[in-house]
Amino acid sequence: MITGELKAQVDKIWESFWTGGVSNPLTVIEQFTYLLFIRRLDETQLLEEKKATMIKKPISNVIFTEAQSELRWSSFKNKEPQAMFDLFTKLTVDELSVFEHMKQVGDKVGVFAQYMKGATFMIPTPRLLDQVVQMIDKIKMDDRDTKGDVYEYLLSKIATAGTNGQFRTPRHIIKMMVDMVQPKKEDTICDPSAGTAGFLVSAGEYIHEKHPEWFHDKTFREHYNSEMFTGVEFDNTMLRIGAMNLQLHGIENPTLIGKDALSEGNGDIREQFSLILANPPFKGSLDFDSVESSILKVVNTKKTELLFLGLMLRMLKTGGRCSVIVPDGVLFGSSNAHKQIRKEIIENHKLDAVISMPSGVFKPYAGVSTAVLFFTKTGTGGTDDVWFYDMQADGYTLDDKRAENKNNDIPDILERYHNLENETARLRTDKSFLVPVADIVANDWDLSINRYKEVVYEEVSYLAPTTIIAEIKELNSERDNALLILEKLLK
Repeated sequence: MITGELKAQVDKIWESFWTGGVSNPLTVIEQFTYLLFIRRLDETQLLEEKKATMIKKPISNVIFTEAQSELRWSSFKNKEPQAMFDLFTKLTVDELSVFEHMKQVGDKVGVFAQYMKGATFMIPTPRLLDQVVQMIDKIKMDDRDTKGDVYEYLLSKIATAGTNGQFRTPRHIIKMMVDMVQPKKEDTICDPSAGTAGFLVSAGEYIHEKHPEWFHDKTFREHYNSEMFTGVEFDNTMLRIGAMNLQLHGIENPTLIGKDALSEGNGDIREQFSLILANPPFKGSLDFDSVESSILKVVNTKKTELLFLGLMLRMLKTGGRCSVIVPDGVLFGSSNAHKQIRKEIIENHKLDAVISMPSGVFKPYAGVSTAVLFFTKTGTGGTDDVWFYDMQADGYTLDDKRAENKNNDIPDILERYHNLENETARLRTDKSFLVPVADIVANDWDLSINRYKEVVYEEVSYLAPTTIIAEIKELNSERDNALLILEKLLK
């Protein structure tokens, strides 16, 4: 967990950016990310130099040549603000600036460097650069947990920064989804709308927390660092932020694909993944010509939330699992496309669970009602009983403040989902219950929990109208008498 001191340090840096004229929250995150990476480059070379000294051999992975020493964090952080700023903005050393060197490092220090082509230095003044460099230098990020916590806290600020909040899924919801699917040792995990890579990071953290012994196996370590995690994201800024997030959480070489996952030409990503975790875009609309044709065969629509479900079915291996957030309309929409994708998942694959979430989960920046679908790709059906849960609280208030409170259904969800054999006796008046697939088919593939949940009405008895009228007359009489007494007193 991030400490109060670290939070205060990040808050001060964030405030410095804003008062220094960098007000777009994504720009702040991006510039902060570049500086963290530049610091990381120097730390990586320092480690290599220590190793070389110990074994008395030359450095095998040279990031900075001797002539480029001025471009190193440990060197320029001690310079005057203007001299530091010049090193960032002018090609003074080997025809390179600090920033240009960062962009040209290549893949020597992990996946982040591969996505630097469009990077732009946007810190406007020497004073602001010096302020931020000195504050970042004081942050102690000696281990994977601290690095990851610092960056996650930084990313959390997107959620309170207005319209850009759509890029961030609440981390406790991500954790719930990961805890439910329980990533396995041999899994290949993908998020086709990766954003800041929160789902991939959370899956990695689950493995570190629950299965640290797996890392004793060299084969697994190689799988974890190079093959286990894949993210697809068309926005280059998000791609860079996601790459840094993964690296700071100890995932050095994930596969990150800079494309629109739905677009024509991406049909080569088929049956590659055993686990998909995602929160794809809601309420988008695409032209048929721009959508990969194999997806349209599964669900013929322009709506992105439906197209992504078709995409996930194509990307999953047989036996692969998916946990995905969808808007409520996907559950009960009456269009042919809505029914088509629900029927496909239920009839041709295995729908495991539907968790209905309260509309406040995505506040303060969206009030949309959502649900989480859990399904397994089989190609041969297999849906028997579908588990429904009516989540009413997630540990936070459901208003714009989203303050922590004690009301939290998530522990109950996890406990019940992993013990479904105990759910057979549950009534439809309870928070969770099982629904036979025959009932769902009879209801036109409707997955709205309100279609199946039964509400218990309490009988309320009222007095007869004649009795109520008599009581009103009596009250009126008492009031009139009181007014007469008051009039006499005033005479």
